[in-house]
Amino acid sequence: MLPKVQELKNAAEEKMLAAVSFLEEDLKTYRVGKANPAVLNKVVVDYYGTPSPIQNVASVTTPDAKTIAIQPWEKKMIAVIEKAIIDANIGLTPSNNGETIRCIFPPITEDRRKELQKKCKASGENAKVVVRNARRDSLEALKKAIKAEGLPEDAQKEGEEEMQKLTDKYTKQIDVLVAEKDKEIMTV
Repeated sequence: MLPKVQELKNAAEEKMLAAVSFLEEDLKTYRVGKANPAVLNKVVVDYYGTPSPIQNVASVTTPDAKTIAIQPWEKKMIAVIEKAIIDANIGLTPSNNGETIRCIFPPITEDRRKELQKKCKASGENAKVVVRNARRDSLEALKKAIKAEGLPEDAQKEGEEEMQKLTDKYTKQIDVLVAEKDKEIMTV
């Protein structure tokens, strides 16, 4: 494989891998009835004027399958963390005992499960669009390189085949991630 083709393939693969990684992280934040500290990843608290993730101002644990326990490192942060969780609108109602905040995960309804399924599929489709865009961009760059640098046409064919293999590989990974999350969502 020519160095230019390999360079374009590597750049496309980097973008595709980033799309899959982003999808993985996004799917972790879906609340599906089991306590998962990742649902708090997007919750930000005001820590002395600086927006900070909860994990930076408190210890977050899951003492059982339906509960998240948040132990702030400073007691005065309890009210701030509670307000941030409520404002984030992630479907959790925090309660505290003066030292620890507890968030109990209620069972999710059938409607909410279907809503999460749609959201999961939409996220998967968005990731596939990013993968296909990376393929398209690399193919366009390959065509330009052939015209500008005089690369042989068989290098274009080889490059197109490699890009398609990459696209298929990462699309399959996305399908697997979405299917696993879909199964998890529908498991009661």
